[in-house]
Amino acid sequence: MGARGKRQAFWIEAAIVGAIALFLIIVMPVVLSNFRLNLLGRFLSLAIVALGIDLIWGYTGLLSLGHGIFFALGGYAISMHIKLEDADGGLPDFMSLYGGTELPWFWEPFYSFPFATFAVVTIPALLAGVLGYLVFRNRIKGVYFSILTQAATIVFFNFFNGQQKLFNGTNGLTNFQTLLGASVNTQSTQFVFYSLTIILLVGAYALCRWLTSGRFGRLLMAIRDDESRVRFSGYNPTEFKVLVFAVSGALAGIAGAMYTLQSGSVSPRLMDVAFSIEMVIWVAIGGRGTLVGAILGALLVNYARSFLSEQFAEIWLFFQGALFLIVVTVLPDGIVGWLKSQGIQSLRGRKQAFTYPSLEEDPEIQQERQELETKSSE
Repeated sequence: MGARGKRQAFWIEAAIVGAIALFLIIVMPVVLSNFRLNLLGRFLSLAIVALGIDLIWGYTGLLSLGHGIFFALGGYAISMHIKLEDADGGLPDFMSLYGGTELPWFWEPFYSFPFATFAVVTIPALLAGVLGYLVFRNRIKGVYFSILTQAATIVFFNFFNGQQKLFNGTNGLTNFQTLLGASVNTQSTQFVFYSLTIILLVGAYALCRWLTSGRFGRLLMAIRDDESRVRFSGYNPTEFKVLVFAVSGALAGIAGAMYTLQSGSVSPRLMDVAFSIEMVIWVAIGGRGTLVGAILGALLVNYARSFLSEQFAEIWLFFQGALFLIVVTVLPDGIVGWLKSQGIQSLRGRKQAFTYPSLEEDPEIQQERQELETKSSE
């Protein structure tokens, strides 16, 4: 594809993404109830973290089972500011219950809303960058990298779960009231959060599309396919993997903040190993290495979970496990991957079969056959 073709494809894709975003902002609030719209907003925020996982797993070949850490840290960062704003200069309500008399020193910067929003992005990104550097410089990859990220999730889960005075322990931070002077529980404020989630999702998709295009994207895929050859070619894969892991962590932090604002709470449950594995399942079902598949998988699985948990509260987990097994065994490239590799080809084959007559129906062949039959009879 030439430069002109690439520009046309870019503008077509941008137009499609913009149209979908406008549809979600303008049409869906009219069609859905407030409860369903809030659910859609939460699922769209989960699609942001799915994009980050697709970036690090689908394109770079690093399966992370610890993105729940970065997701929860983003939620805690924005929640700490809200709790301080609600306290109006005093201690957050839960600290008094546990006998706290002074605000911990690391809570004080979160009085500032700009600092809190900055922390939503930078704290998960820095943690991912440091963790990635310590792991990647020792050339740890594959299943060992997955085990390390899973172990980190267990460490953070137990730490936050046991800090009653600092983070309210198992209960987490709840009962949000105001943000920038506006009530966070009103319909208008929740619509602002919903719209902001869509804008951030579009921005995250654009960032991931930019990173995975061109030379940088080809280098990421080369690291995924044959890291040793990349190193022998003169590149240092460690730097690229650390960068991508940090970006992925930042996206997870943003997703966690938006999810927290729309769900009204954040707790160590978001750092549970099972939740991090669920994130991977979304990407696998949608199709890793496609970006669009990550978004589709997050929406599809979470909506299926919501519907099945309402209809079959006791056995919906079996449906989720069965869906994952079907995808792994029948559609290993996910839904979008199958559509790209086989679905479109099968549709083209059916279209050609419908458009062009078969050899038996070709008039020239029928005429030649009649002539042969006449000669043979003579």
